[in-house]
Amino acid sequence: MGPSLTFMSYLPMIMMIVLFVLKVPIAFSLFIPSIFYFAFIGRAMPADLALQRVVIDTQSFTLLAIPFFIMIGVVMNHSGISKRLMVFADLLVGHMRGGMAQANVMLTVLTSGISGSSNADTAMNCKIFVPEMTKRGYDRPFCAAITASSSLITSIIPPGIVLLIYCAIARVSVGRLFLAGYIPGALLAVTFMVTVAILARKRGYGKTREVRASANEVFKGAIHAFFALFMPIGFLMGIRLGVFTPTEGGAIAVVYCFIIGAFVYRELKLRHVVPILREALGSTAEVVFIVIGANLFGYYLTLEGIPRAISGVILNFTDNRYVFLLAVNILLLFMGAFIEAAPSIIILMPLLFEPLQYLGIDLVHFGIIMVLNLQMGGLTPPFGSMMFISCQMSKVSMDRFLRANIPFYAAMLVVLMIVTYVPFLVMFLPNLIMP
Repeated sequence: MGPSLTFMSYLPMIMMIVLFVLKVPIAFSLFIPSIFYFAFIGRAMPADLALQRVVIDTQSFTLLAIPFFIMIGVVMNHSGISKRLMVFADLLVGHMRGGMAQANVMLTVLTSGISGSSNADTAMNCKIFVPEMTKRGYDRPFCAAITASSSLITSIIPPGIVLLIYCAIARVSVGRLFLAGYIPGALLAVTFMVTVAILARKRGYGKTREVRASANEVFKGAIHAFFALFMPIGFLMGIRLGVFTPTEGGAIAVVYCFIIGAFVYRELKLRHVVPILREALGSTAEVVFIVIGANLFGYYLTLEGIPRAISGVILNFTDNRYVFLLAVNILLLFMGAFIEAAPSIIILMPLLFEPLQYLGIDLVHFGIIMVLNLQMGGLTPPFGSMMFISCQMSKVSMDRFLRANIPFYAAMLVVLMIVTYVPFLVMFLPNLIMP
């Protein structure tokens, strides 16, 4: 890859891969090789100075949004917001074939602007929908498949936690990337609902409502769920009108959830505060620790010139942006099957940055491509987290889940190709609202 690169240049990367294979936690798999490099190999930057720079990098306004959005999802589960949204989702789509499965997808769309985590969404919807769907005659593997697959929408429609991590690593506008996620998220929802309708017709899955809800019923349902529905709408409008930044909006949304849960719905009690704080702080610490390790590993890569070397290899392979995007899609799908989306972004983005710039690929557009690919990996063996959560909570074996999920895999790939090769759809809202 270049005359200046030796075996010792790549040794920390080899160590990282070995640690991954040995299932050492992601943060330590990044920290250990990086510290080894700065202590024994690298001479351009002392180890203590490297650590100081990494700590400074964590003082980021973008990273500050992560604990807020994690806490939003936790508070939502205790406040009655998701329960009211489920009733409203059934009003909208319960008259369609496969009504419960359609409501499953619709609830994910409604809550994606609140929870921000595909894993959390999978777990929540497994609790809400799978028991009820099986009572109504749905095949259990089908229930597990649609619940896990629809949770992919949560990572694409803002404010997804993975989108925030991409912003921190690629240094792109949080507002523009959030806006870029709405149309791809809607495409996923429509594609899943069409797939459900086709499968429901073949398998005889019924409706939850005999007739379409009247406008009056929908209006009453919207009033009943008004405070739950207002949060994602208010969040987007607040950013658009310049009332707050995405980070400030996250803090406001946390306070909003507490107020609605405690004083409006009256389901959030004082005893919930400690579990909420414990879960939110624990999840935040895990994410930030990974980001710190990734930044340190990124310094090693930059000092050794590895991203530039890999960029040269990629561009020697092809300088056609369409072929490049196809190759990267394959790489990301493969990577996502083995490693969670957040660490994959942290590892790969510094390596892909230069080829993306050279080929003129917008980093906001690529952010949606990358997150969509890697989150799809969460639904595939051997280490797909959403797949494991859904299989465990639905009591379904992995092979039955995979067979049931084949139609939804096909639907995802269709959307992935549209998102990859029709950038106008992805960039329409960012260019319109935040040019």
